[in-house]
Amino acid sequence: MLDSYRRVLARPGAFGFSSAALVARLPISMVGLGIVLLVEERTGSYGLAGTVSAVFVLAEAAFAVLHGRWVDHFGQARVLPLAISVFGAGLALMMLAVEQDWARVWTYVFAAVAGAALPQVGASVRTRWSHLLDDPGEKQTAFALEAVLDEVVFVVGPVLVTLLATSWHPVAGLTFALVSGVVGTFAFAAQRRTEPPAGRSAPAGPRPPMPWRLVLTLALVCLTLGALFGAAEVTTVAFAEEQGQRWVAGWLLAVWSLGSLVAGLVTGAIVWRSGPDVRLRWGSAAMALAMAPLMFVDSVPVMAVVLLVGGLAIAPTMIGAMTMVEQGVPSGRLTEGMAILHTGIVAGVAPGASIAGFVVDHSGASAAYAVALAGGLLGALAAQAARPAPSLRA
Repeated sequence: MLDSYRRVLARPGAFGFSSAALVARLPISMVGLGIVLLVEERTGSYGLAGTVSAVFVLAEAAFAVLHGRWVDHFGQARVLPLAISVFGAGLALMMLAVEQDWARVWTYVFAAVAGAALPQVGASVRTRWSHLLDDPGEKQTAFALEAVLDEVVFVVGPVLVTLLATSWHPVAGLTFALVSGVVGTFAFAAQRRTEPPAGRSAPAGPRPPMPWRLVLTLALVCLTLGALFGAAEVTTVAFAEEQGQRWVAGWLLAVWSLGSLVAGLVTGAIVWRSGPDVRLRWGSAAMALAMAPLMFVDSVPVMAVVLLVGGLAIAPTMIGAMTMVEQGVPSGRLTEGMAILHTGIVAGVAPGASIAGFVVDHSGASAAYAVALAGGLLGALAAQAARPAPSLRA
């Protein structure tokens, strides 16, 4: 099963940029949860913690498309190091504002700066794969590999940030996320040999058209599934605390991602007869169904099993969406197109986390899992409208 992965990683420079991007992406699974753990520890409010986390992800969503456009135009080596430097400064100042009990507005401002500057490494690495590979089957494998590495990030990140924040210091997890993001992004950007050429659409001429019907439909799916992710993350932290085992929250989220990792490995290793749109529709429906039992679970071991099974639907769904974008968006706007999907996810995480935090404060964790279920059901409905555009890189 691993032969297909070995073939794509054997391409010159592939292992280096993919592994650097893995480290660079650790903040995406650590910062939101780290903010919740830090702010709740210092203030005692999940609602406030969810709101600060929401400011971070909303700012990221607001600037993600611009990041993608800048990367396509100016190149990865010029944009990514500058962005990650601003991100690091903003996150460090946000931690200082919380620890020193500065006026709350500064916590929001610095969270917004960090979120706005977070570079689009996930979109950039997929664009790099699309530039490096010509065979559609190999591209499918490469996208599956990156989906698997995304899940490695979401297996390792929540555990790390929870352990560091609860057993050492509330800011320790966020500090680790900051360092890994800076080191990984600089290492990724330094690998110029495999970088796609900047400005692939001539600045003086018209940009190639974006298939907006495809991209916006997929962005809507990602928006609703992002709400599912945000609500489930905050609620799972609250569930663990209600069970008297706050430290186990990161492990529960890691188990959820482990299910997705396994499914992603299988997705990239086999030849599919169905198109990516079919996998998107079925996968989004399965993600919604997996949320239904969570509100009835009152045991940590049972919750781990249910989350593990539910995670199996995540990677195939997201791989299907990314494959549809890769096949239907012009190469000169590919990073931008993938960033739009990422924008949808993080834009959904913000309201999902905030609403779930509000429900937790007033009705407890079990009721808050209904927010994740609602997001999943809306995503399954939106996915029914997704239809592939004609492939531009067949």
